[in-house]
Amino acid sequence: MAYVLLLIGLILLIKSADYFITGASGIAKLLRIPPMLIGLTIVAFGTSSPEAAVSINASLKGVTGITLGNVIGSNIINIAFIIGLTAIISPLRVERETIKKEIPFTLLASIAVYILIADKSLQALNENIVSRADGLILFLFFLIFLYYLFEIALNSRENLSGENELTPDSKPMGLNVFYAVGGMVGIILGANLVVKGSTSIALQLGMSETLVGLTIIAFGTSLPELITSITAALKKESEIAIGNIVGSNIFNILFILSISSVITPLTVEDKYLFDAIIMIIYTLILFFFSLTHHRVNRVEGIILSASYIGYVGYIILRN
Repeated sequence: MAYVLLLIGLILLIKSADYFITGASGIAKLLRIPPMLIGLTIVAFGTSSPEAAVSINASLKGVTGITLGNVIGSNIINIAFIIGLTAIISPLRVERETIKKEIPFTLLASIAVYILIADKSLQALNENIVSRADGLILFLFFLIFLYYLFEIALNSRENLSGENELTPDSKPMGLNVFYAVGGMVGIILGANLVVKGSTSIALQLGMSETLVGLTIIAFGTSLPELITSITAALKKESEIAIGNIVGSNIFNILFILSISSVITPLTVEDKYLFDAIIMIIYTLILFFFSLTHHRVNRVEGIILSASYIGYVGYIILRN
């Protein structure tokens, strides 16, 4: 029964996220919000909404191992597996601004996570914990990121011209609102099923919350990013693939982790320190790969994907 709950929850999460993105994008278009802002905020928020729902739901239930594991695991999967696989399908072009600003911002956010969870080694405390104060600090950085996005939007307004004009197939505002609200409800319900199902599976198989969060849940909640990125690559719109992943990783750390820790302070197992370092390393690798001719090529995609398989093998043995 637990496996059925997990499967139903993941399907509901993925489909609901799709409806949410459709509705939210439609509302943004009708309100003449700049396309750049739509991509950097709504798409990133939409594809990260399953992670948000699962992590916040797990935090409310006190299952903190799943909360942190989902955030770190999803960020690792996004770069190593999703960008790797997408680059194998079609080499990914990376915008200059993404290399100069957004990837470094992701790297700083990843380093901040390591600093916040390394209380034993850095502060000689008895346990590692992401406190409510830590969560509030992360949320302040999230507000800074939002300010940066709105600055981009304001600076791009003069370039809007007819880009955001309504088309014959534009949906009415009421239907877009219905899609957005209905999608969010589905995401919340799906998240509840995923947490229940995965927790039961962990108990049955003797798996730790950490392993379940880093693998099963992280992969399941990252499916919207995977689908979006592969679709973008097939359509030769690789900038969307990279932007979606970078934006989602920033959102996962600065919003999801901050809100979850404000709800319930997160006790962190020592093994998470290694996973946080892996997250930082993958972000650095993405930065260096992007610097080479502003693209991630097929060979680099194979390296990312193969290394991720090795990482998963290690954490399974570690459990």
